[in-house]
Amino acid sequence: MKLDYLQALKRVDAARGAWIIHGQEPLLEQNLLDAFRKSWQTQEIERQRYDIGSVSDWKNVFNGLNSLSLFSQQLAIEVHGNIKPDASGIKQLKSYLQHNEHNLLLVVLPKQDASSLKSSFFQTVEANGVIAHLSAQYPQDRQRILAQEAEKIGIQLDQDAWTWLMQHHEHNLLAAKNSLMRVSDTFPEHQLIQIEQLYACLQDQSRYTTYDLSDAMLRGNLAQSVKIFQYLIGAGEPHSLILWTLSKEMRLLMQLFEQPQNALQLGIWKTKVSDYQQALRRLNPHHFLSWPTLLLRIDSAIKGMSDENPEHLILQALAELCGTSLFAQTS
Repeated sequence: MKLDYLQALKRVDAARGAWIIHGQEPLLEQNLLDAFRKSWQTQEIERQRYDIGSVSDWKNVFNGLNSLSLFSQQLAIEVHGNIKPDASGIKQLKSYLQHNEHNLLLVVLPKQDASSLKSSFFQTVEANGVIAHLSAQYPQDRQRILAQEAEKIGIQLDQDAWTWLMQHHEHNLLAAKNSLMRVSDTFPEHQLIQIEQLYACLQDQSRYTTYDLSDAMLRGNLAQSVKIFQYLIGAGEPHSLILWTLSKEMRLLMQLFEQPQNALQLGIWKTKVSDYQQALRRLNPHHFLSWPTLLLRIDSAIKGMSDENPEHLILQALAELCGTSLFAQTS
């Protein structure tokens, strides 16, 4: 079964079996995971998390699905990564789906390309569970989602304000949500927000955006990238949004290296293709191997799951994308 974001939200409480959620909208992923975790807590469902760094890690996942603690009757296992199970893992997945009606395997992936969606892993889950694509392709979808976010914090926007907000943030839902929170805090006496309040609140935040950060990194300008990063942090931009930007650019560069003729199919704007091609000529593809691990370290640091400083790790990733290193390379 395939669901979109809003459909998936309505089915959270009854979710069992296997779900895959994938996309490149961090706000939608964050909201859906928050809904799952709240539901599990309410229903007293035991939760475990696994981060997949290699195919062999899937053994731990399937072993975990069969290791319910003495104090729980149901189990939810949350899996993060971008490595799919091999043939042996698919066999274990099919066995789990056939014999377990009460637990939930929730797999969280970045946006998948067409070939991945045709893989045995996706086909097995789609036939027996749920595939939720976290996207908001059309303006009316984005406005509907952001209207829910506005309602959560007790504000409404008139139509001119909506138009301005959507244009200001283009397709970035997480940044738009943060702007809604900022304008609510700045004008607590206003329940109906008009364009004047948005403009007054956000105009001083428009000097740099994450799009400027992407441009600087693709040009290999480390000094400018660090300057924009420091500005964004000072302006209150969340680490998770900056991580999303880093992850998107690293993923596109790695995919373009493997598929140099498919830039447009990968989602790279026509006007930006030459920037990505020049970046690839500057970068050492051997370094791509360390990027997924670095992104996982940043994610763990942001979530407080490690003692590492997320800003230090983000600076390391900025340097990698600019084609340099903050640390000496050892042979």
